[in-house]
Amino acid sequence: MKRKVILDCDPGIDDSLAIMLALSSSEIEVIGITVVAGNAPVEMGYQNAKKVLKHMGRLDIPVYIGEEKPLIKDFVNALDTHGSDGLGESFLPQVIDQPLLKSAVDFFRESLHEQSVSVIALGPLTNLAKLIETDVSAFAKIEQLVSMGGSYKAHGNCSPVAEYNYWEDPEAAHIVFQQMKKLHKKIHMVGLDVTRKIVLTPTLLEYIKRLDEKQGEFISKITKFYFDFHWHWEHIIGCVINDPLAVAYFLKPDLCQGFEAYTDIETQGIARGQSIVDAYDFYKEEKNVYILTSVEVKEFFYFFLERILHLKREELSYLEEIFKGETA
Repeated sequence: MKRKVILDCDPGIDDSLAIMLALSSSEIEVIGITVVAGNAPVEMGYQNAKKVLKHMGRLDIPVYIGEEKPLIKDFVNALDTHGSDGLGESFLPQVIDQPLLKSAVDFFRESLHEQSVSVIALGPLTNLAKLIETDVSAFAKIEQLVSMGGSYKAHGNCSPVAEYNYWEDPEAAHIVFQQMKKLHKKIHMVGLDVTRKIVLTPTLLEYIKRLDEKQGEFISKITKFYFDFHWHWEHIIGCVINDPLAVAYFLKPDLCQGFEAYTDIETQGIARGQSIVDAYDFYKEEKNVYILTSVEVKEFFYFFLERILHLKREELSYLEEIFKGETA
């Protein structure tokens, strides 16, 4: 039986690639997409989700608009990273429709009370914190919660210590992490320690275009701005695609390894948004997080390309040559 999944996201370039991966995976059923303010303002993120669904021929999947700002702090988008349209300045045509009247939180509530559903959260955790505030029993029914966010030993990407999703709404992340502790459950934290290693290089992108011109051109169009951003700020030839790893990990957990620890998110001062990982059990608190620390990069790209290009592993043999060349 297919596992039912809600994608909670803030599209966003890498969110869009994650949506594509989820929709290309037959073992899950994406029952809906909820959008939160993050990389892009929530209305823009909604449109970007619809654009990706149109590209994938899946406009049947409902998209729900969620929280338009963090719980307490002012909203700070990441359009400097994702382009003025939030989708790499691809300026794809708008999808003309009427947004659904039901909110993201209402959709969460109804879906979780009706059936077994997992959540893959790719943006700030504001929608989930609001769900806790309004219907904690619904939140408790989440089968598995995977969050792309945080970091353990890796440096931050919007402060020396904080990853953007948790920095953007640290109060929401704190609420979610603490509620998981109260429920004796664990959130799976797919943080910068592993996502930074997932770099889409020019060679990989060219390979995708050779294998599937339509898919390759779409990915090229939405990632060009991302390539330029990463070179300007980090001198990386390529772009880090964080969010697809969270989806890949949900589908194939053995791609990554990690450990369990009590973890909380700092909400104040210069360390705002930092993931405080009690790796040495200093506080003697119940372990509420599984923190990913290593990833099989080549295996991720085999998996990613198999799915989004609908190819078998043996049809991707040139990946071996690409990775030999890039690690030589």
